[in-house]
Amino acid sequence: MNEEIKTDQPFRSSNIVERIIRTKTFWVLFLLFGFSYPIYRSLNRTLPPELPVIAEVPDYELISENGQRFGSKELNGRVYLANFIFSRCPSICPKMLGELQKVQKRIKGTGQKVAIVTFTVDPEHDNERVLFDLARKYDANPFSWTFLTGTDKEALFLLYRDGFKVGVEQNPQDLFDIAHSEKIVLVDQSNRVRGYYTFEENSINQLMIDVGLLINRPRTKE
Repeated sequence: MNEEIKTDQPFRSSNIVERIIRTKTFWVLFLLFGFSYPIYRSLNRTLPPELPVIAEVPDYELISENGQRFGSKELNGRVYLANFIFSRCPSICPKMLGELQKVQKRIKGTGQKVAIVTFTVDPEHDNERVLFDLARKYDANPFSWTFLTGTDKEALFLLYRDGFKVGVEQNPQDLFDIAHSEKIVLVDQSNRVRGYYTFEENSINQLMIDVGLLINRPRTKE
């Protein structure tokens, strides 16, 4: 005689959550939300306030380490980092150039949007040949890092003081004693000074953030 097998476990029907998950509508909505939410966040993100305009650098044309004329015309439309050194500097300049070598690697992904421009404060000694050797020493990429000198020392000093708003002073008693700025000057696409930075790690990191803000904001009408 066959006996009916009984069980205390009733047949479990699918609950409402499982039924919803099995529907095509759920997955369509899930995918749409998954892709659209990050886009919505990026479009509605609040950007930091614009950097102040500190000064407007006048037009200039100098001589590059390759012996070519180079100046504000070639830099128009590019953000650039200006700094001031001289090859015979016995103290801070080698450290600054070494740090800029690291910065050069960090801006590599920006293509032609960002440049580094190193100005000499000792043009009587730092001709294009001297600057060429200095550029090679620090593996300067000629497409992104340019070294500049000039033939008129007073005109150069005037550009530095009145244009970039940095100090520079020659000690007439000692050719190796040239007081000059130890800052990086951030200049925007319209040749305007937007900030000053030291070579300390935190300041360099802030510089990279500010460079990103400049190259990603629409260029304002002049």
